[in-house]
Formats: sequence, structure tokens, C-alpha cells
Amino acid sequence: MALLLWKAFDFFEVSQVKLGDDETRSFFENNEISCVCSGSDSLFLGSDDGYVRIIGPSWKVARSFQAHETGRITHMRQVEGTSLLVTISEDLSNEPVLKVWALDKPVKKTGLPTCLSTLNINNGRKQFPISSFTALDDLSQLAVGFANGAVTVIRGDLIHDRGTKQRVVYESEEPITGVEFVADPKLTTLFVATTSKLLKLVISGKGQGQPPRTIEDSGCAAGCMTVNNQTGDVIVVREDAVYYYTVDGRGLCFANDGATSLVSTFQDYVALVAPPPATGDGSSDSIRRRFGGSSAESLFNAARFTMVDPTLQIVAHSETLISQVKALFQIWGDIFILTQDGKVKRYHEKSLQQRLELLYQRNLFPFAINLAQKSGMDIQQQNVIYRKYGDHLYQKGDYDSAMSQYIKAIDNTEPSQVIRKFLDTQRIHNLIEYLEELHEHHRATADHTTLLLNCYAKLKDVEKLERFIKSEGDLKFDLDTAIIMCRQGGYFEQAAYLATKHGENDLVVDILIEDSKNYAEALDFIWHLDAETAYPCLMKYARVLLENCPSDTTRIFIDYYTGKYKPKVHVVPEETAPSTSSGGIAAGAASAVQNLTSLLPLPYMNTSSIPTPTIRGSSQATVSDVVAVVESDISTDPKYTPPPPRTAFSSFIDHSDEFIVFLEACLKEDSFKESDRTDIYTTLFEMYLHKASERKGMQREEWELKAKQLIEGHEVPIENSNVLLLSHLSDFRDGTTLVKEQSGLLFDIFRSYTSAKDTRGTIKALRKYGAIEPQLYPAALAYFTSDPRILEEAGPEELANVLRKIDHDGLMAPLQVIQTLGSNAVATMGMIKPYLHETITRERREIAANRRQIGSFRRETEQKRAEIAELGSKPAVFQAQRCPGCGGLLELPAVHFLCKHSFHQRCLKRSEDGGAETECPVCAMGNAAVRAMKRSQDERADRHDLFRDALEKGDDRFKTVAQWFGQGVMGSGTTNE
Repeated sequence: MALLLWKAFDFFEVSQVKLGDDETRSFFENNEISCVCSGSDSLFLGSDDGYVRIIGPSWKVARSFQAHETGRITHMRQVEGTSLLVTISEDLSNEPVLKVWALDKPVKKTGLPTCLSTLNINNGRKQFPISSFTALDDLSQLAVGFANGAVTVIRGDLIHDRGTKQRVVYESEEPITGVEFVADPKLTTLFVATTSKLLKLVISGKGQGQPPRTIEDSGCAAGCMTVNNQTGDVIVVREDAVYYYTVDGRGLCFANDGATSLVSTFQDYVALVAPPPATGDGSSDSIRRRFGGSSAESLFNAARFTMVDPTLQIVAHSETLISQVKALFQIWGDIFILTQDGKVKRYHEKSLQQRLELLYQRNLFPFAINLAQKSGMDIQQQNVIYRKYGDHLYQKGDYDSAMSQYIKAIDNTEPSQVIRKFLDTQRIHNLIEYLEELHEHHRATADHTTLLLNCYAKLKDVEKLERFIKSEGDLKFDLDTAIIMCRQGGYFEQAAYLATKHGENDLVVDILIEDSKNYAEALDFIWHLDAETAYPCLMKYARVLLENCPSDTTRIFIDYYTGKYKPKVHVVPEETAPSTSSGGIAAGAASAVQNLTSLLPLPYMNTSSIPTPTIRGSSQATVSDVVAVVESDISTDPKYTPPPPRTAFSSFIDHSDEFIVFLEACLKEDSFKESDRTDIYTTLFEMYLHKASERKGMQREEWELKAKQLIEGHEVPIENSNVLLLSHLSDFRDGTTLVKEQSGLLFDIFRSYTSAKDTRGTIKALRKYGAIEPQLYPAALAYFTSDPRILEEAGPEELANVLRKIDHDGLMAPLQVIQTLGSNAVATMGMIKPYLHETITRERREIAANRRQIGSFRRETEQKRAEIAELGSKPAVFQAQRCPGCGGLLELPAVHFLCKHSFHQRCLKRSEDGGAETECPVCAMGNAAVRAMKRSQDERADRHDLFRDALEKGDDRFKTVAQWFGQGVMGSGTTNE
């Protein structure tokens, strides 16, 4: 691209320098300046008379001294940051002279700077002018090019004048047009340019001493070679292009518009001075004559000064100069041009903001962006340019490009400003792109997430939605908002994936149940959670799960409440699942929710190749290709504390069968507290009765039997009041009976049958409890004879049995039986005739027996009285021949007792006072028993509590009174004689 095709701008402010005084002005106008250099905040001017003048910032000659006695100063070099100045003077009659000056060390006598060293530059004694000169910053090496094609390198210590060495390193038939050093710590390379070629040779370092190597078979004109001190690149200007060279070879280049007489660098710019065009044709002469004489001559002899920025490929400044350029130099932050007429022009670069404004005015925003980046502008200010560029493109209708610029400026741009411009449906793709970038930069709010997901839903772009929610790294959007929008848009799989990935287990269950209606998968998901997390999810949707998955839900309830719950894990089969066929998105759209395992990136779940959005109301769960197993654990103790069973009762409303299964399973566990067991028993009893009330016939009896078996036993932890209440409400008489039976309320049980006119139940209760509660028979007698129908149901045999029992056990006196039967006209005389006959016969037998016993007692009493009287009035005759004590013949001395027993005196035991016993040893035992009996009767005569106790316990109280009367209790006491 030629310079003429580059965008041209005016990035520099041009002003003519006002010289400080007449002396300086006269020096410039007289055209006495032979060379110019700058450095260390000063401008150095060499003149034809050998003088050096130093110009300060005020543009006055601050100092001058004669550097050379003869010849004109043609080259100078000031070492930046030091006071060293190198001057070279030439006189064609002698060799060029080089001097090094210390400007800060004046000579005491003259006050002139001190000359540190002087030497003559060797050119093989050939008198040719110096065409180029360069030096290293430490002045350790200098290079001088001559017009005869020779290059001399000077080495040594010029500062301390310790000697130097000169060597001609290159000779050619073409004049030397430029020499430049490129130095680094290990290698110093000298670039040499002639009119026809460009060479390089190593001055020091690896490769030193080798002959020069040609880089390119094209040279350059004098003054058209320089070095960029910032990059170390050597710049060579030819008519066709401007080339960059490094030690490795040629670099970039850009086209040139023609001949160039002078080149220099200023910051990132390359300054080019083009000479006046050649005047050899007749047409130019006619033009001069047309515009008139000398003025036209000066116009056509004008030079052109151009500042280009190769990086941005722009012309930063272009100007036509009436007078030809004599020198280019830079100092005090600006670049200056010295023309042949002695004028000095300053070129001051405009501020960055001014340059940007120039680009804004021409809508050249790419150049503005490049300029800002090259100038090191901070990101926020660069974003302003991106935003301006985006606005410009938006106004032109290039929405895609505009969006790319808005995205670049996304970090400090208010998103609403951009979003409002792309709310139109036709620009929704641009809006999606911007919203995605907002999330990538973590600048999105919940509203932005909502808008993005709405856009996906509007376009039905499942692939982008999947990529958005499954993006790696940190969460880039508001999770709750994303889940809500996915659920509202029918993307239940994606909502479940987000919830699962970020540990929102309760939301996963919500989505599977409320949105996907995939109850089996929801229950399976809950079963994979730990106990603490699974419980609230299970309780929240217990009724729904019981409605749709009753068996599995009941199972998990049983496991959890019995302390056996363990999360499931998935074992993935070894076979690889077949890949999804083409068109998976369309095929999958018919399914509302795939198996959740296809969404979860967990070790125990499979993945789906293309998740698809769901369709409301048409959810069908796919079959998972994994096998669920319960996690095995060595310890059988639960790792959680099971809640009380009562907390689960409300979940089983309207699910009585599952509730019974749950309660029966809990009933088998022994780990529950007593209060919990009471709740389980009571509730299970109630459920049995509830099921019985819903059934008829044999099924009802089966449930009632279960209820009865549940409350049987003495260790059942259920309150009797609850059993009575529930039995009453459910009309379950067996329950009431059992409770009363356990409480000993047998008469109440019997009364409940009689009050209900249940003759069969009455007879059954009588037979069951009659032995324990005899008083039931009198009650039964009254009941049987209370109504002819009841008596008919019972039958004569049952009445006869009752009468027989009453008579046998003496439960009622015959008179009481007659009174009971005679209270109504139900029982006939024929029914009770056997009872009366038997009763009268038995009583007659008892009377006869009593009379015989009385007669026997009277005769025995009279006999005893006669014996006592006889002993007191008649002598006793003892006829015993043997002693009962020893069995021997009775011998004197002998002792005879009135009981007709005789003993040897020696066979009788002695009493404590030494006398013989006064009681017959044979009769002593019987006499002692009689005395003890008498003593006991005397003692019991005062124990009225014993008498009352015997009356309460005795079946026949009259007999008890007679017995105690016979024992002397009723007597007035006896007197001991």
C-alpha cells in the first residue's frame, strides 16, 4: 500500500521557532551551519569555521568554542546523559580529524572545554569526504564511511586517551551511504549501506573477523539509513519502500512514494524528507512561465516532509516546505527541521485525546482503537472508544459488528444501554450474544439471566441453552433465576441439571414432581440422598408419592423410620450404551423429561448425548441403564436419629393399606420409645377397625380378628380408654369386651350383652365368665325370664342349667328364685318344678341328717356327764397287769390313774420339784390338744375382726355364726374353778 493510500491526519502542531537574540538569528540566517546534533538537553551546531555553538531551550547561544583550527565540522555526536561531544572536521588537503570533548571540564586558562583525545581518521591516505558516521554510546567503537567506498572502524579508549586502533573493515567501488551499529550485551553488529547493497559484519562477539555478509543487493541514498533506538531496528529508505532490518534479516516494510533525501525516527514515527521533483521536461518549464518567474521556481523546488506511523499505517503529518531541508533533529520532546534559509520549525505531537478526536470526526474508530492500544491507554478509556464505534456501526445498520464492539466494552458499559437497542425480535441473536458475554464476565443480574433464557426459549435453541447452563468454571448467572426460567419455559431437564449440579436437592425433587410428573425418578433421587437431606424432601411430597408410587414410597418410609435407611448408589454396566441417532433433538422433544441420570454428571449416573426440552403434560420417564443398589455398610447402627413415627401418620391419609404396612413394620422394631409404641399400637388398631368398617362378611371378620389379636395380651402399650372409644365408634364389641375382661369388669361385659338383647352373647359370656363371677347366674336368670322371646332364644335347657348352677352353688335362696321368677309371667311352673322338687328333697335330707347329728351329740354329752359323776362317787378298779411305759409286769410301787392306766413309779418322769408326774403319759397328748383348743377359743372370743372376716368370706353366713357360737364366741365367758 503506497503512502498516498494511507489515511492522512494532522497529529502535529507546527510552529516556527523564534530565535532568542540577534546573534543567534544572524548565525542561522547566514547559513553558516555545517552540521547539527542534539543531546543532554542541548542543541549543538557545527560551523564551517570550526566553531561549535551550544543552544539552550531559550534558543540563544549559551556557549561557543573553537573545536578545530582548520577545516569545517561535518559530523558531531553527543553522548546522551554525559558531557561528551565528538566532533569531526574535514579538509580535503588532510586526513579528517576526530576530537572528543568534555564539556563539563573547562581549561583553567582559557575556559574552553577540555579535549580528551584527538586522532586522524585513516582512509589509506585517500582524500575522500566522509559520507556517514556512527558511534556506540560508550565511544568504545566508532565507524566512519567514506565516499570512496571504505569503512574505517575505530576501537579504543577515546575518553581517557589510552590509545586507539583503526582498521578498514570494508572497501568497495561504491560510495558508503550509511553506517549504523546494532549492539547487545554479547554481539555488536555494523550495518553498512552503499548505493547498491546492504551488508552487515560482526565487530565484536561471536563471528568477529568474518568478512561482511550481504543482506540485500539494494542500497540506499545518503541520509536514507537510520536506526530506531527503541527497537534496535535499522531503517533503510528506498524509492519503492521503507525496509526494517535486524541482525536476523529483513523485517516488515511499507511502500514509499518516491525518492527520499533524509530519514529519521521520532518516538513511533518515521520522518521522511522527499527532495524536490526532477525538472527535465518542457511541460514543467511552461508551467513555470505560466505562474511567473522566480516565485514559480521556488514552488517547484519545494521539498516534502512526511511523518508516518508504520504500526497504524497512517500519515501523521504531511507538509510541503518551500525551502529544502538541511537537518532533522529531536530535542525537548519535539522534532525540529532546519531549512536552507535558516528557519527552524517545531513539530509538537498533539495530545492523545486530540488525536482521537480527529479520528472520531472521520469515524475512523479502528484507527482510534489501535492508537489507544499502542499508546497504553487504560482499558476503561479504550472501552469508551469501543462503545463509540459500536454506536456508529449500529447507526449504519451493521448490528453484528456493532455488537462485537459493545462486547469488547462490556466491562464498564451499562448493559441496559445496549440491551434496549437489541430488543427487536430480528436482533435477538445479537442480544443473546451480548447477554452470554455478560454472564461470562460475571456482570449479569437476575434480570439478565431471565432475559437470556427467555431468548433461548423463544428461539427454541436447546443447544445454546445446554451450553449455557453446563458451562465450566464458576457460576456465571443467578442460579435461582435460571432454574425458575427453565421451569417456566418447559425445560425441566435443564432445571433439574442446574439444581443437581449446585446441590439444590429440594429443587430437583420439586421439578421432577411438580413439573415433570416423574414420580418414580423423584423417589429414586430422594433415595440417593443422605438421611438428613432426604427427610424434608420425602415429607414434603409424601402424599403425592404415595398416590403414584405407593409400594416404593412405603418402603422408604419403613426404612427411614426404623433406622435402616441407607442412600442408594448406582452401578454403571460395563456395556457402552448405543449412541443417539441423528436427529436426536427432534426425537427427544417428544419426551418431556428424560431419565434424570442422563443429566447428572455424577459417578453413578449415565449421560445423554443431547438433552432436550420437555413438553408439559406428556412426561414419560425413560428406563435408566444403571442398576441401583443400596450402599453396603459394615455397621448396622443407623447414622441418623429416626424421627418419631407419629410425624409420618399424616402423610398416609387416604392410603390406609400402605399405612397399615408401615405400622406393622414399625411394630416389629424394638427400638422405639414406649410413647412411640403406644402411638403405633393405637393407630394400627384404629386402622384395622377402619378397614373392617369398609368391608362386609368374611373380610370384615378378618380385619376384626386382626384388631382383636393386636390388643390381646397384658403387655400391649395401648390405653384401655382409647380401645373403648375406638371400639365404640367402630361398633367393635369384641374390643370393648376384651378391655373389660382385662380390667376385671366381667359383670359389665355381661350387662352389655343383656342391654343389647344379645341372648347368644349373653349365654357365651355366662359360660366364659360364670366360673369367675358366679353372680352372673342370678343376673342371667332375671334376663332369661324378662321376656318370652329371650326365654325362647335361650331355651328351657339353658334356664334349667342356670337354676341348677344357682342351686348347686347356693347363689340364691329358693325363696329369692321364686321371687325373681314370680316378678313376671314369663316362666311357668312346669319350668321350675324340677328345681323346686330337687331343692325340697335336698333340704329334707339335710334336716334329717342334722337331727341325727343333734341326737348323737346329745347322747355323747350324757355319756360323758355320767362318767364324770361316776368317777366322783364310786371307787375305781384297776386291773392292768403291765406297765405301758416299759412293757413289764406291773410291780409295786405302782401309780394308778383314773383313766385306768397304771405305771411303775420308776417309769414316770420326775417333775421339777422332785415329785412324780400327776398326769397319765398316755393321755397327756390328747389332754394337751383339748386344752390348746379351749385356749384358742378363749383367745378368739375377743377377736371380732376375725369373726367379721369369716362372715364376709363365707358362703353361708348363718352356718358361720353357728360355728362361732359353738366355739364360745357368743358366750359371756367362763369362770375358772
